[in-house]
Amino acid sequence: MMAEFFHEPVMLTEVMGSLLVNRAGIYVDCTVGGAGHAYAIMKNTDAFLVGIDRDDDALDFAERKLSEFGTRKVLVKANFANLNRVLSDLKIEKVDGVLLDLGVSSRQLDEAERGFSFGQEAPLDMRMDRSTGLSAYDIVNSFAQNELERIIRFYGEEKMAARIARTILKRRQESPVETTTQLAAIVASCMPPHLRWQKIHPATRTFQAIRIAVNSELDNIQPAIAAATEALKPGGRLCVISFHSLEDRIVKNEIRFLEGGCVCPPDLPVCVCRKEAKLKNLTKKVLIPSEEETATNPRSRSAKLRVAERI
Repeated sequence: MMAEFFHEPVMLTEVMGSLLVNRAGIYVDCTVGGAGHAYAIMKNTDAFLVGIDRDDDALDFAERKLSEFGTRKVLVKANFANLNRVLSDLKIEKVDGVLLDLGVSSRQLDEAERGFSFGQEAPLDMRMDRSTGLSAYDIVNSFAQNELERIIRFYGEEKMAARIARTILKRRQESPVETTTQLAAIVASCMPPHLRWQKIHPATRTFQAIRIAVNSELDNIQPAIAAATEALKPGGRLCVISFHSLEDRIVKNEIRFLEGGCVCPPDLPVCVCRKEAKLKNLTKKVLIPSEEETATNPRSRSAKLRVAERI
């Protein structure tokens, strides 16, 4: 049995205030993780909850955490991009709210053997679903130099991407890069001395980039928001928490796209695109955690919450 852990749900007050439009409704937590948000939803309403996660350990933990609510919840192993299929299989046509809490969970970071963190030595893995797909080991040890550089530069926004990719290639020619600490040391060695001793570890952006690539995280956001929008009842709410600029940009742009109506040229006498607005953006200015929350939960400091309502 996995060790228990304390999970602090990010921006809980803001999420609860934005998401819960019907106390007896149906809600979907697309990244149930440590079940912090899910538990609060269940505890404070009479709602039915669908909890989705790719991570078997997360689902096992959530099952225990939410056991007191019995049949008021169902947990499903799935990629949240396949939300429409999950709801169809459950014979659920429409829901009152959908929550997407993007990125890696505290539990995944804290469990050394998952390979998400450079804080402790562990095999390079980083898969949210350990039953399928390429691992971080596969990417680090088999991808071409130009592809490694692209991943680190684009997903990690790392200025030293070229040097890091080149150094990884040189290192793996001698022997495979097998552990988190080996990769972190390689990245640190590429940094000028003045960048090695900052608050943020020099390997942070590279680890983020490889994790995003392993789990196709950015590719899943747009289809998940589109599926959530179709699943929502009129007046239902979509809440999305992101943790870095690439995620937030996709969320913002997709909400903006779904908020827009007709895109026909203005000189056309009638609409031929048939595009109708589906969402109303309720957060023209993105919500961020309070100073009190970031003081007690430093991992929340980069969180951004966007909320939209189904028209």
